[in-house]
Amino acid sequence: MNETAPRADIGVFGGSGFYSLGEDAETWEVETEWGPPSAPVTVARFGTVRVAFLPRHGVDHRFPPHRVNYRANVDAMRRLGVRALISPFAAGSLRPEIRPGEFVVCDQLVDRTWGRESTFHDEFTDGPVHLPFAEPYDPRLRRALLDTASATGVTAHDGGTVVVVNGPRFSTRAESRWHRDAGWHVVNMTQSPEAPLAMEAGIPFVGIALVTDYDAGLDEDPGIAPVTDAAVLAVFESNLHKLRRLLEAAIPEVDRALADVSES
Repeated sequence: MNETAPRADIGVFGGSGFYSLGEDAETWEVETEWGPPSAPVTVARFGTVRVAFLPRHGVDHRFPPHRVNYRANVDAMRRLGVRALISPFAAGSLRPEIRPGEFVVCDQLVDRTWGRESTFHDEFTDGPVHLPFAEPYDPRLRRALLDTASATGVTAHDGGTVVVVNGPRFSTRAESRWHRDAGWHVVNMTQSPEAPLAMEAGIPFVGIALVTDYDAGLDEDPGIAPVTDAAVLAVFESNLHKLRRLLEAAIPEVDRALADVSES
């Protein structure tokens, strides 16, 4: 990393349709031992908080979910010194009560991906390292996002399980029904290995789903069409202002939550 690159307090990953955050941002090339991240990192100030932003798919969405260099993305944030990672993501709803345009601040994750580099430990040079992952999402960060959503009038569901599929294809009707019958709430393609890598890097992590669709449809409403790329991007774009408003209000709250813990 360039020696003059700034340190950052909080990191934010951008997803489908979300490629920039903050005005007057400085752009930095960050080098990692895992190769280059998906894009240069931009660092902007939100009040006194320095926020590093990285679009996980690249600025032109060139990387499909199974080809994102997750290790480089997380390590770039670690090298910038972030004390928390906020990970917004597009998601399909598996529940009729979780509607497109709403948010879910997830508390659990099920990983159904394969073939991805999901750990920094290619070998155990100093003995085994098996980190607990029972709680993939940091409760302090979840609380900060939920409180901010309530204060800003954004509908955000408290808790939910995201099932992560490999992509880039969407689910079959049978898969979607299976995920719903298992009790899961939303489906996404990128929360793993982001979450476990953040855990290994020692960075508190929170994922917030922006619901864009009903996946392959709902059995109880045959009028709902299966998801398409165009539908996802259209709903995401029409709700991006809510995501930006939520993040801009939540960033100082997240920073305060981290400061409260460090002072206690």
